[in-house]
Amino acid sequence: MNDQELEILLNNMESDGVERKASISDRGKLCEAICAFANDLPNHQKSGVLFIGVNDNGTCANLTIDDKLLLTVSGMRDDGNILPFPSTIVQKRNIGGCELAVVIVEPSDAPPVRFKGRVWIRVGPRRATATAEEERRLAEKRRSKDLPFDLRPLTSASLNDLDLEIFRRVYLPSSLANDVLQENQRSVEQQLKSMRFATIDALSKPTILGVLVIGNDPRQFVPCAYIQFLRIGGTELTDPIKDQKEIGGALPDLLRMLDEIFQVNISVATDITAQPIELQQPDYPIVALQQLGRNAVMHRTYEGTNAPVRITWFNDRIEIQNPGGPFGQVNRQNFGQPGITDYRNPHLAEAMKNLGYVQRFGLGIELARQQLLKNGNPPLEFTVEDAHVLVTLKKKS
Repeated sequence: MNDQELEILLNNMESDGVERKASISDRGKLCEAICAFANDLPNHQKSGVLFIGVNDNGTCANLTIDDKLLLTVSGMRDDGNILPFPSTIVQKRNIGGCELAVVIVEPSDAPPVRFKGRVWIRVGPRRATATAEEERRLAEKRRSKDLPFDLRPLTSASLNDLDLEIFRRVYLPSSLANDVLQENQRSVEQQLKSMRFATIDALSKPTILGVLVIGNDPRQFVPCAYIQFLRIGGTELTDPIKDQKEIGGALPDLLRMLDEIFQVNISVATDITAQPIELQQPDYPIVALQQLGRNAVMHRTYEGTNAPVRITWFNDRIEIQNPGGPFGQVNRQNFGQPGITDYRNPHLAEAMKNLGYVQRFGLGIELARQQLLKNGNPPLEFTVEDAHVLVTLKKKS
């Protein structure tokens, strides 16, 4: 938007496409506004605009718009509280002699968008949580969109192929606030549709996301949806195999079993001479393994391949390879740099965040690096190709 368009919006009264804030002191309200604009309940199919640095009556709040403020506002998109990720642009603009931070929010292709488990909407100047009927209307807007791969329907599957016990017992409590759950009187099928695990058609079908996250047998429909684990008794692939496993199942089970395998295979040395107290020194830090293993599951491609994520544990290193090269704004040159991230499977990433396996998006590699350095391991090594990404962790010497 140019300055003239923004000035017209700024001078008009608040509507379902415009909101003003004097400061960023209440981050929750800012996130609610971004969430509501992304949902675009009136279906204007136009960007919503959040002006920061202007009072409710339209006068300038004389807020200092510096890099720190802009980075704080930009970070609201990626902190994992607004899901799926909204498309936003954050800029410093001078409108009518007033310095402002302007947040432009595009309507989501896959509503409903939630902030901390709640769906926020705007109708006129009102901002509120969506009713069940309003959520249904938001879900219906997905019909005509070019959906990402993880939201495509599986026509050969039925809702009987989803594990509803995992959905009720594990996924819903982890993704929705308690009071929202208690007030929720919708049927299981409606809940599946709301979570994007099923299509919103009259004859509902599971989506690829639904099968991956809560499927009875994900590999029946997505053959590559597993992890191949090899423990090699040496430093070459031709050396004897000490252990091998295929880790599959619904996402909560797959990630739990992966954590267990990491724990079992880590060796811990005990040093009772260097310090007055006993020191335990693992050959690999568990947090680094967890972050890199989960990253592989999240960022791999599930389309056009039968290859699993491969984890090969040698005597001197661990190699984690996932199908699919860099995606979106990530390329070979900037791969692994802090703040550079993109999502091939955005709704699978949302599910992992809801389940507690991701605390904050975009920090997995950096956290792994910190843990390896703290533990005394050599730095991570990456091999980035068009068709796969290989990360190598070297054993602590």
